[in-house]
Amino acid sequence: MNRQENLNQLQDTTKIWDIAVIGGGSSGLGVALDAISRGLSVVLFEKADFAKGTSSRSTKLLHGGVRYLAQGDVGLVFEALKERGKLLQNAPHLAHDQPFIIPIYTWKDRLMYSVGLKLYDWMAGRLSLGKSEFISKEETLKRMPGLKSQGLYGGVVYHDGQFDDARLALNIAQSADEAGTCVLNYVSVNNLVKNESGKITGLQVSDKLSSKKYEVNAKMVVNATGVFADKILQMDNPEAARMIQPSQGIHLVLDLDFLGGNDALMIPKTRDGRVLFAVPWHGKLVVGTTDTLREKPKLEPEALQKEIDFVLETASGYLAKKPTRADVRSVYAGLRPLARPKEGSTKTKEISRSHKVILSESGLVTLTGGKWTTFRKMGEDTVEYFSKVTGEKLKESKSLDMKIHGSTSRIPEGHWGIYGFDAKPIQDLTKENKAWEAKLHPDFPNIEAEVIWAVREEMAMKVEDTLARRIRMLFLDAQAAIDTAPKVAKLMAQEMGKDEVWIASELADFNKIASKYLIKNNPK
Repeated sequence: MNRQENLNQLQDTTKIWDIAVIGGGSSGLGVALDAISRGLSVVLFEKADFAKGTSSRSTKLLHGGVRYLAQGDVGLVFEALKERGKLLQNAPHLAHDQPFIIPIYTWKDRLMYSVGLKLYDWMAGRLSLGKSEFISKEETLKRMPGLKSQGLYGGVVYHDGQFDDARLALNIAQSADEAGTCVLNYVSVNNLVKNESGKITGLQVSDKLSSKKYEVNAKMVVNATGVFADKILQMDNPEAARMIQPSQGIHLVLDLDFLGGNDALMIPKTRDGRVLFAVPWHGKLVVGTTDTLREKPKLEPEALQKEIDFVLETASGYLAKKPTRADVRSVYAGLRPLARPKEGSTKTKEISRSHKVILSESGLVTLTGGKWTTFRKMGEDTVEYFSKVTGEKLKESKSLDMKIHGSTSRIPEGHWGIYGFDAKPIQDLTKENKAWEAKLHPDFPNIEAEVIWAVREEMAMKVEDTLARRIRMLFLDAQAAIDTAPKVAKLMAQEMGKDEVWIASELADFNKIASKYLIKNNPK
C-alpha cells in the first residue's frame, strides 16, 4: 500500500467514486472488501490508523457466540458460525482453531453446557472446528495446570476461532488496495457535500499529516465509524437523535504461565452476568472482559480502576496463582458501539450484537453494531443499499470466498506466521541491510526489518502504528514497547526521511498513549 499514490488519486476532482467509506475499522473495511468484490470503485477514509479504535482492542476471538445461543439469538449464531468458518479458510495465517475449556463445578453445569455445546457444534455444520466433549478433572488440570482444582469435577471442551484483530484489519485494507480500492489512513472527513435537493454527492476531507484538503465525489457514502457514528449522523442532520451507547470492555495481559497449556479458559457467568475469557495470544494470556457504560466515545479510552479490580478478582477465583496488579503486562480498553437502550434501561449485555444498516433521507448509509466475526456479512448487507441509493444494478457479492492478503497454506514458523506469504520478503530485506536482522527487544522475536516493512508496505505513519498494530508489542507488554520506541522512531525516520524534531515529537506522542496501557500498582 502506498499512501502518497492513493492521495494522488484524490487530485482528480472529476472522478465520481461508486462508494466512499468513512471509517477504517472492521466495519468500514468489510464494506470496502465487499464493494470491490462486486466491481465497484471505492475510496475509504480513516481519520487515525486502520483499526486504531475498537477493532484492535477485542478479545481476539472469532466466535459464533455461545452466550447469544443462551439468549436465544439463534439467527445471529448461525450467521457468525458460517462467517467464522469462512474466515479461517480465507485468512489461515491470522485465524485458527482455539480449544476452550469451561471448568465444571456442578453436575447440573455439566449437563447444561454439554447439551448447549452439542447444539453449537451442530449449528456450525461442515464448518465446525471440532467436537465438544466432557473431560475428567485430571485431564482438565493436565491441559490447564494453572486452574484452581478445589471443587472441580472436570471440564467441557469446545472449539472457536482465535485471531489477530489489527493485523486482519491491515490485511483486509491491503486486499482491498490491491483490488483497486483507494484506502487512506490519517484523512478525516470535515463535511458532507449535498446537492440542491439535499442528497449527499460527496465529502470534504483533509490529510491530517499535510493539512491538504480535498473534495471527493461519490454516488453513495457509508458511515462506518463505530462509536463515532453519531458524529457523522449529526454532520448530516444536526437534529439527529443519538443512536450509539458506548460500552467499555477492558482486557488485562498476563504471562501465559498463569494458565499454562494451549487451551483458553471460558467462565460462562461472572457476578455481573458477563462471560470471562482467558485466551493464549502471541505467547501471553489475554483476560477479559467488562461491560461499563461510558457517556462519550474516545479514540484512546482508559481502563477504570474498578474494571481492573473486577477482572483480577474474577480471574483469581479460578486461577491457582492469583494475579496482582504487578503481574499485568498491559491493559487495554475498547468501546463497543451498542444501540442506545430505551429510557430507563442500562443492561448493555442484553442488547443484541447483530448489526443494523440505516438509510437517512440524504442518502447517507450508516452501519452500526455487529462484531469482528461477521465483518464481511456486515459489509455485504451495507453494499446491498447501493441500488436503493443510486438506482443502479448491483453485481452479486463475491467476498465470501475472497482470500485475504497474506493467505497461504504453508504458514511460516514462529512469530512470522501472522505475515503469511509476506514473511519471506520481510526476511529478505536483511539482504539490503544486515543490521535489520537485529531484534527490537530482547524479550520479543521481532526484528528491525519488520519496522522497515511496516513503513514501506503497510502504511505505518507513526511509531504507535508500528508498535501497537503492525507489531503488537504495546498490547503484549507496554513497558517493553516504551523501551523499544526510540529504536523504532529512529528506523522509521531514516526510512521516511524525517528529522530529529519528528523523532522527538513521535516519542512524546507514543509515551503519552503507552502510559495508558501501563497499570498503576498503587492507584489513588
